[in-house]
Amino acid sequence: MTSTTTRISAGVSNLAGIKPGYFTVQPIEQIIFGVPLEEAIVAEADRYGAKRVFVTSTRSLSQLENGPLQRAIKALGHRHVGTYSRISAHSPREDVIAGAAAGRAAKADIILAIGGGSVIDATKAMLLCLWLGLETIESLEPYRAGIDGGKSAPIVPPENAIRMMALTTTLSASEFKGTAGVTLSATNSKQSFNHRLMTPVTVILDPSATLNTPAWLLFCTGIRAVDHACEGYCNPKANPATEPLSLQGLKLLHRALPRIKADPTSLDARLEAQFGMWQAIAPSQAGVAMGASHGIGYALGATFGVPHGHTSCVMLPAVLTWNSVVNGDRQKALSEAMGHPDRPAGELVKELIAGLDQPVTLRDVGIKRENLDEIARRSLGYKPVQINPRKISSEADVREILELAW
Repeated sequence: MTSTTTRISAGVSNLAGIKPGYFTVQPIEQIIFGVPLEEAIVAEADRYGAKRVFVTSTRSLSQLENGPLQRAIKALGHRHVGTYSRISAHSPREDVIAGAAAGRAAKADIILAIGGGSVIDATKAMLLCLWLGLETIESLEPYRAGIDGGKSAPIVPPENAIRMMALTTTLSASEFKGTAGVTLSATNSKQSFNHRLMTPVTVILDPSATLNTPAWLLFCTGIRAVDHACEGYCNPKANPATEPLSLQGLKLLHRALPRIKADPTSLDARLEAQFGMWQAIAPSQAGVAMGASHGIGYALGATFGVPHGHTSCVMLPAVLTWNSVVNGDRQKALSEAMGHPDRPAGELVKELIAGLDQPVTLRDVGIKRENLDEIARRSLGYKPVQINPRKISSEADVREILELAW
């Protein structure tokens, strides 16, 4: 039976011209869009049966008078049992451990993350600490991806493992995946922790939650979403189920981001951008990997403190241009999604970034020429660089891309 099934599957795949692959479905139960955050949070707490909701966020959001954090806490009422609002950029391990300790002391039965990618990633890693009783920075080490050539200690959540909800305030899309990017401060290196149940059980997309987000942060995370669309579409593992999502996400983002710049109060434009972000990340959710723009971005972020979104602003146009030697024809679909099929995709993305007043060169984000060798060296250690559509074999290859971004 098995051999017959395999033979038939292979025949169907070859006939259709589709390579065999897989499409991972993440354990998100609800994605709520365009509903006021107060209504969505209360409804989901009721649905989940949560009685002790612990909230994570950032200092900047905690200092607002009536921002999304304050609105959420007010809506939760007696169910709110505590807040940890000191999560820093790039999700340092120190913040993960401290936040988990606070959630443990509060006896939380669900965690609500309010913020952008750093908050959401840190909260995912907090779940790991709560599941396994991890209480020190060092105790996380065995569970990070990439130990001993890819073998990390197995993560086995307890029965009825605590989960999280995410109320997103940026366009980084971390809330759609079960991967947490965490920084080890001792080495300034970005590390991944992965488990499917680290994916939020509920994602809430209320465009009003983005109104307090600084324009530069909203726009650069919007370009991060554009990066997801472009690298997801160009990856060799893209397939007929993921390709339309990448192109639709890019189309929506390319239209919505300038609309937000023209009218910052437009909730319609902001919701369109959130939909674009959602569509753009879907291929990555499903198992399609990212490329060198992301990988080099990890080195820029962890080592030099460049925000996630800005790494995409300065690297994506350069990577598209460098990769066009091998996938220039494929990139034409990206150009068409942006409304100009006759122009190079890298050029169009760079034009979009500049139009949003975001940085377009490494110099713009404070990188010095003497930093390029270290960036090239560190970048080679990241998997997205190793699996880039155009093979990157050496530091010299990375330097070529960095020169295009310089």
